[in-house]
Amino acid sequence: MKTLLATFLGLACVLNTQAQLHKEAVEYKDGDTVLEGFSVYDESIHGKRPAVLIVHQWMGLTDYEKKRAEMLAQLGYNVFALDIYGKGIRPQDTKEAGALAGKYKGDRELLRRRANAGLTVLKKHELTDPQRVAAIGYCFGGTTVIELARSGADIAGVVSFHGALDSPKPEDGKNIKCRVLALHGADDPFVPAKDVTAWENEMREAHVDWQLVKFGGAVHSFTQWNAGNDNSKGAAYNEKADQRSWEDMKEFFGEIFR
Repeated sequence: MKTLLATFLGLACVLNTQAQLHKEAVEYKDGDTVLEGFSVYDESIHGKRPAVLIVHQWMGLTDYEKKRAEMLAQLGYNVFALDIYGKGIRPQDTKEAGALAGKYKGDRELLRRRANAGLTVLKKHELTDPQRVAAIGYCFGGTTVIELARSGADIAGVVSFHGALDSPKPEDGKNIKCRVLALHGADDPFVPAKDVTAWENEMREAHVDWQLVKFGGAVHSFTQWNAGNDNSKGAAYNEKADQRSWEDMKEFFGEIFR
């Protein structure tokens, strides 16, 4: 884990000598609910560019998503990490995180609305090319970006990193207009095989342009640098799966942003 993280951060330092990252907190609303996301882009690049929306894991918008946002901005994207929970609402432990994530997973319409509120912020940004927008998400966020696609969002693609793939309304797959990439730990105990199979069938029946990549030896949270390395806990960092999934995402962007 330390090796890859050091490589990522080292690369970020090298790129940062060339990039001029503009970073800021952005307050916005979903109805009466105040939300606070994180915007980052490279000021050394001029004009509109492809844009990427990031949806956080169950602990809310943290330094992890902000670091990923910076990594994407260094690749030339306009990036916005949204906030599902609300400004200042950040779980203090996994029990609180489970309750918050469960609230939104139990109300998919609310979850979709919060995701679309963040998407609107990104699409309205002056540097965003509205024809080249994608969304990525981690764990809870991976579930969310698939729900964003199921909502019929007008975007080029979504990437789910170790997200749950279940759906209370699989018929909503017919609303998907974009390409879908699911990056999945082959040994993830928190995403039952029946859910994976059901998701595949949903994508097929809806004629979605989809991909499912399974990483052998990887469990849940395989991209999370602070998840430890004990697979027996069901969630653990996996250096190879992290690196490979990041490259898969970049290749996917190369396709959808042509």
